[in-house]
Amino acid sequence: MARYIGPKSKIARKFGEPIYGSDKYLDRKNFPPGQHGLNKKRKKSSEYGTQLQEKQKAKYTYGVLERQFANLFVKAQRSKGITGEVLLQLLESRLDNVVYRLGIAPTRAAARQLVLHKHIIVDGEVVNIPSYQVKAGSIVGVREKSKSLEVIANSLAGTNHSKYSWLEWDNANVAGKFLNVPERADIPEHIEEQLIVELYSK
Repeated sequence: MARYIGPKSKIARKFGEPIYGSDKYLDRKNFPPGQHGLNKKRKKSSEYGTQLQEKQKAKYTYGVLERQFANLFVKAQRSKGITGEVLLQLLESRLDNVVYRLGIAPTRAAARQLVLHKHIIVDGEVVNIPSYQVKAGSIVGVREKSKSLEVIANSLAGTNHSKYSWLEWDNANVAGKFLNVPERADIPEHIEEQLIVELYSK
């Protein structure tokens, strides 16, 4: 049940990207945090440092801690296909991420909370495990008694449901279909997965 609950703007500034969504602090201070932040930006990182940073970026983006991430990498290695791409596809198939992508929650952290509090159903059954792997053809929706929740209504109101080609939204039932595992080219996250593979291959 562990998750990162530290300052998010600091993490976004560390990577120089709004990995948690729009961030006014990042817009104002687009350099690493800390006393030597500006100097750090100018300093060239080592090969290992670059690889480690890419792994950390992926972990923070998807809200996954170290052991979970390592386990997912092992699973990706054992699967058919390119390891880096399979890793991102496994991350994209997590229930909390699918809830976020469907627009049911404004952030992945909010999606995780909705899942944990039993507001989300998969194929008609309540699932309260954020790391649950959604399979192609599954219907992910909101429990009947949770459809009136303000956080869900507000999030759905500002969502473009045709944004992702691997998801299909049914407005009448407040649910979405996970059509297929997305291709790497369709995943919008700026993550160089090959650097993560190189890091774990050492």
